[in-house]
Amino acid sequence: MRFHFRFLLLLLIALAAPLSPHAFAAGQAEEAAPAEEVIPDPLKRETPRSMVSGLISALAEPDYDRAAQYLDVPAVSNRQRTNAISQARNFHALLDNGGSLSPFVALSNDAIGRIDDDLPTEQENVGVLTIQDKKVPILLVRGQDGDHQVWRVSRETIDQVAQAARQEPVVQEPDKNEFVVAGAPLKDWAMLVGLGVLLFGGLWMVAALIVAAMRRLVPDAGANGLVRFMEAALPPASLLIAVGLFYNWAEELPVSIVARTTLLRYTDIVSVIALVWFGLRLIDALAELATARMQRSQRRQVVAVITLARRAAKVLLLIFSGIAILGTFGIDVTTGIAALGIGGIALALGAQKTVENLVGSVTVIADKPLQVGDFIKVGDVVGTVEDVGIRSTRIRTGERTVVTIPNGDLSARQIENFAARDRFLFNPSFVVEPETSSAKLKEAIEIVRQVLTEEKNLAEGHRARLGAISDRGFSIDVWSYINVSEFDTQVIIRESLLLTVYERLEAAGVSLAFPTRKILFSPGQLAAAKEALAGADERKERKEGDGTQDEAGLVLLDKPTPPPPA
Repeated sequence: MRFHFRFLLLLLIALAAPLSPHAFAAGQAEEAAPAEEVIPDPLKRETPRSMVSGLISALAEPDYDRAAQYLDVPAVSNRQRTNAISQARNFHALLDNGGSLSPFVALSNDAIGRIDDDLPTEQENVGVLTIQDKKVPILLVRGQDGDHQVWRVSRETIDQVAQAARQEPVVQEPDKNEFVVAGAPLKDWAMLVGLGVLLFGGLWMVAALIVAAMRRLVPDAGANGLVRFMEAALPPASLLIAVGLFYNWAEELPVSIVARTTLLRYTDIVSVIALVWFGLRLIDALAELATARMQRSQRRQVVAVITLARRAAKVLLLIFSGIAILGTFGIDVTTGIAALGIGGIALALGAQKTVENLVGSVTVIADKPLQVGDFIKVGDVVGTVEDVGIRSTRIRTGERTVVTIPNGDLSARQIENFAARDRFLFNPSFVVEPETSSAKLKEAIEIVRQVLTEEKNLAEGHRARLGAISDRGFSIDVWSYINVSEFDTQVIIRESLLLTVYERLEAAGVSLAFPTRKILFSPGQLAAAKEALAGADERKERKEGDGTQDEAGLVLLDKPTPPPPA
């Protein structure tokens, strides 16, 4: 890989500037230096977390020869090695007798440790020992062991362990009749597991009693938001509280550090499960409450978004909880997260239209340009909105067909919503015949104005004016608004206004003009037309005498009439 990068670099330099043949040959002949292979520490002491995990594993076997390598004491000669093993035994005994280690998730998983603990960068606090009723911190120190930078229990802590051992023996001989499981006596495992079951079972019963009491005391408990919240929150909350109490009380029990640390480590997983459980039930309760409220207000499109948000929140919660659980097992999830990020980008690019439609759904619902039941026009589509889904919107047209428009396209188009109208425009033109006198014209205008004034459903500011004089006649233009929002109501009012105007104009002797066409003939064209009409009448009479006539009762010509001479 490094050779290819070097070759590309040389190629770019060659394109940028001329390179002498000798220099290029020298560059080709130069061999890439081999990459130094980094060998990890076999005892996994690179980080404080991995060091503590390896030490507990060695104490559980128990392999004090290996456990001594986690202590910052010399072990070159046989005497030093024997002393280191003895110190490892004493350290194990002190941990069993009142010692404690920090929770696994609280330990740093970085090679440089924590930098916000007010300690030197080469030191790390990972727990406490109880020596003569005094709390002594367990300090780790970072140093060099061969070719590796490793963390070990500091010499300061080991000196305090040795001093305590000189004053009072701390190593206890194990009972030969004691049954040991995974490096700890069976009674210790049973004591810790029993404590956890007792705490969780007791708190679970308390939570169940509280919920039962609230259901009895609160009327209509199924619709009460507080009762539903407590019902969803109390069971996982009881588990979470039980985990917290177990953390505190397990430290006080006289049990093996191996059993205590192992169970507390996996108790972290239980706490994550409790939080996830609490989050899932809370999401369900809030989503059901919001869904019921939206259904009561007939906002079905918002229900679809609530469902989408509910599923997305659950998926994200499960993903983050899975990452936390993997971290509890000591698995480095950094690479996995990076892979998920790259995979997410690839998925987003591949599902670009789907993502666009999802974003369009959020835009349509947030901006509210339409609602279910609205009569709208989108481009050439006119109809009633039947459903606003997560991906698309369905519109029922006047032809009773259903048009489905993706929400990504819908949010980018111009939407005309007829249901949002607060009033309807009433803007007809009444054209009076051109032979009407000026007095009659004024009377007609006044009649139209009077009809508009008498209608109580017209908004203020209506007017009727002479708008134009043309070869067709005199145009009386009306500009007004029907002050109703229902389409069916305005149709009835519009019909009433038009009929009233026509009736009053007819009673006043004012005739309305209708489109007419005048055809002018030259004398020759007029004579030819008269001859054609006369011939048609003769043929009609002849056919009627013979008892034959076309079915439509129309005059049929025997041959096409020649065009009149120009």
